[in-house]
Amino acid sequence: MHPSAENTPIPIIIDTDMAPDDWMAILYLLQTPVVEVKAITVVATGEAHAKPGTGNALGLLALVGVPGIPVACGRKTPLRGDHKWPLLVRKMVDWRFGLSLPRKKDRPSTHCAVDLLINQIMESSRKVVLFAVGPLTNIAEALQQHPGLVDKIEQVVIMGGAVKVPGNITPAGFKRVENHTAEWNIYCDPYAAALVFGSGVPITLVPLDVTNKVPMTRGFYERSALLRLTSAADFVHKTMGRLKFLIDRHEYYFWDPLAAVLTTHEEIGEYEEMKLKVVVQEGSESGRTLESVEGHDVRVCTGVEAERFEQIFLKTLNSQ
Repeated sequence: MHPSAENTPIPIIIDTDMAPDDWMAILYLLQTPVVEVKAITVVATGEAHAKPGTGNALGLLALVGVPGIPVACGRKTPLRGDHKWPLLVRKMVDWRFGLSLPRKKDRPSTHCAVDLLINQIMESSRKVVLFAVGPLTNIAEALQQHPGLVDKIEQVVIMGGAVKVPGNITPAGFKRVENHTAEWNIYCDPYAAALVFGSGVPITLVPLDVTNKVPMTRGFYERSALLRLTSAADFVHKTMGRLKFLIDRHEYYFWDPLAAVLTTHEEIGEYEEMKLKVVVQEGSESGRTLESVEGHDVRVCTGVEAERFEQIFLKTLNSQ
């Protein structure tokens, strides 16, 4: 995706569960001239709880000096089911792993996330890109309430799913369920994901199949230490510092940052059209994304120029 001939940034709405890799992706999108962030909607069915997640989103906006972007949160429970992250992980994310953010300059929107999504999309003079890096609860609920949104959405870029690789429901040693096929963003609200996949909206999926190829490394962390020209770049470096124990164990990946860079530089990716369905039923494959003749058309990113991704990501974070 690139700006139009008039060099007008593409309008984008970020729908996020405010995990550390989300912070990095958000800061990248706030730094790049290719897009204009119109709103941030927090999905409270993922890693962060509602109030801390919303506050941290406002803190990131204050960090980079971009006030005025509306921020709202959605419902606290999935549309169906009760899948959720372990409480300890959610508390650590809420607390930002001990990192500080500047005092918030704005207050949350008076709208809920679903209303904010609907209003922003319908009032936009151009089709909007939705950047979805959490469970799809907010987007599914918005499409349920206002099916006409489909015609006003350019595409939904989703970081989620695991098509031909194992899932990641049991990372970092905490085992909650016997599920080796699903990825967390889809698993937390499979029914919502199924609704979005079946809505007819154009989807680009960035699944574990491709993010597994771009691990966060100690080498990248050390390079980022040498190039911290902006508050965004500095905060990303500090975030990686809090995650070094996972980076050194090769258990942390550029999940959402990769999806963000692919949103602005799709040419560094390789794509395949697939028919995908989401397993909604409870059980050992709940939340699985798999190819099926009963599935819906999805453009799936299957490969990426990893070195080019790292260059774009670090350079954009440091752009002034």
